[in-house]
Formats: sequence, C-alpha cells, structure tokens
Amino acid sequence: MTDEIGFAQLTDPFRAELLAHCYRMLGSVHDAEDQVQETMIRAWRSYGDFEGRASLRTWLYKIATNTCLRALENRSRRPLPSGLGAPGSPDEPVVAGHEVPWLEPIPDALVRTGPGDPASIVVSRESLRLALIAALQYLPARQRAVLILRDVLQWRASEVADLLGTTTTAVNGLLLRARARIEEAGLAQDEIHEPDEAAQRALLDRYAAAFENADASALSQLLQQDAVFEMPPMLAWFTGRDPIGRFFGSRVLREAGDFKTVPIAANGQPGFAFYLLGSDGQHHAHAMHVLTLAGPAVAHIVSFNQPTLFQAFGLPPVLPAAAGTAGTAG
Repeated sequence: MTDEIGFAQLTDPFRAELLAHCYRMLGSVHDAEDQVQETMIRAWRSYGDFEGRASLRTWLYKIATNTCLRALENRSRRPLPSGLGAPGSPDEPVVAGHEVPWLEPIPDALVRTGPGDPASIVVSRESLRLALIAALQYLPARQRAVLILRDVLQWRASEVADLLGTTTTAVNGLLLRARARIEEAGLAQDEIHEPDEAAQRALLDRYAAAFENADASALSQLLQQDAVFEMPPMLAWFTGRDPIGRFFGSRVLREAGDFKTVPIAANGQPGFAFYLLGSDGQHHAHAMHVLTLAGPAVAHIVSFNQPTLFQAFGLPPVLPAAAGTAGTAG
C-alpha cells in the first residue's frame, strides 16, 4: 500500500493543473485551493480502491470535478461588475457591493506546470483569461464542467460521460446548450492581439508611470477608444476612453507618489499590484489591475480593489521602502 509520502509524490505533479481546473469551475483562487485540498484528501482516502483502469490524472480530475460540483450546489455565480448591469457615469456616486461573491484573479505562478511545448502554454494561458472565466460563471454547474472538460481540456465525450455518470448523448446536449448560452449572452471571447514583447513592455511601463506620476491625461492616451474599466467590489463600471479618464482624473490620481506599482501576472495576462500612500507615510496594499491589451492600447482594466488578494500573489500588505517601481509584469 502506498504511504502518505509516496501518495504525495504521485499526486503533487498534478496540483497546479488541478488548481487551474478548480479555478475555472469556481472563479475564486481561495475556493479553488480549498477544493484541491479536498480532492487530495478524498483521493488519499480512496486510493486503495483505485484500480488503474483510467490514468491517475483522469481519476484525480474526476474527483476534483465532482468536488467542485458539490461546492457549487449552494453558491451563487461570481460575476464582474460588467455582468450585473449597464455602464455608469464617472460623475455618479460609486457604491460597493460587499454582499456579491466577486470573481477573483489567479496568479500565473500558482498554475504554471513547468516547461512545456509553446503551443500548449499558449492554450493554457488563453483558458484562464478573465473574459473566459467570467463567461463560465453564466453557466449552470454541470454545463460549466462539460464545457471545460470538452473545449478546454479536450476530453472525449465518452470520458466526460464516465466522469459525470451520464451518457454521451447527455454530454453532447449539455455542451451544445453551454456554447449557445455563452453566445446568446454575447460572452464569447474577443480575439485578442497581444503586442510583441518590446511593445508590451513599453506600454506597461507607461501605464505604471501614469499612475505613479498621477497623470490622468497620459493614462487616457494608453486606452483603446472603447476601453472598459471595472473595479470589484464597486458596482459601477465605465466604458470609453473619456469617461474612464475623467474618473481617474477626478477621483483617483491626485498627487504624484501616491501610488507605487509592482508588476504581476494573473490569468495569463499582465498587470500591476498598486500600493497607496497612507497617513503613516507607508504604501499599503490597495488594488490589483489585470489588463487586457489589444495591439498598442489597453482594452480592458479590471481593478480588484481587494487587498486580501495580495497574499495569494505572495505580496506584502505594506510595501518595503525600497520596493515598488514601474516595470513589466512577467
């Protein structure tokens, strides 16, 4: 019988991809980590019954998927503000929706599976983009599982049917309904054209500098004309370069030096952790921006104004005096 150490050696190589899978299902890095832990506990307890008819990887995915489905039975979906209503005006009051279980970003570092073929790395990054994770939240739990297993993980319909304890016909029906629901809601991902590495680095450096210099005009120039900005847990969101620029100019960017930035990488996208100057003269965890770039401009900003997320990214609650500088998220 495999002991606990031997079991960990067998299963640890799958932890990162199982975390990505649970995150796609749940939309929360914290919930995903909990369900991966639950998956490993269940797998350890039932390992003696594992007969090897499927691969260990497939068996673990079956446990993880069913664990997530159980977790979703009593939970509402995790949206972004743009999924809850029409865009607002930067001149209106901004109200927090603290009761909403908001979508969360996931650090790239937690779901990296090591060196691999470049094509598979790109597919993995695309399957974690915020737009897709937000779209998945509109699906009932079983449709969500089928869409992820079939379209993201490329499982055969028969494999998904075996995992869910249903028929191939039922799986195909769930998949068709899931695809149609996302299309009907207008949630299919837009094709994103990332700038080349040098252009991306320059764009991100200018983005960070605009915040650190409190330069709303410079920030506006970096935005796509129809850019979108949202900031959970605030319910309001804005679309258009001018409204977004007005919001930052009137409410956020006040004095140079108020913000310091640290590059991050989340959901296969670049971004920054923002630290805000406090009355004690120190910069405190404030928000995380995850950016969607489209050619030479920023197309979408999601500002997660939730300092509790900093821990998941391995970042301190207070920025050391020598840290924080404009730079490229990698």
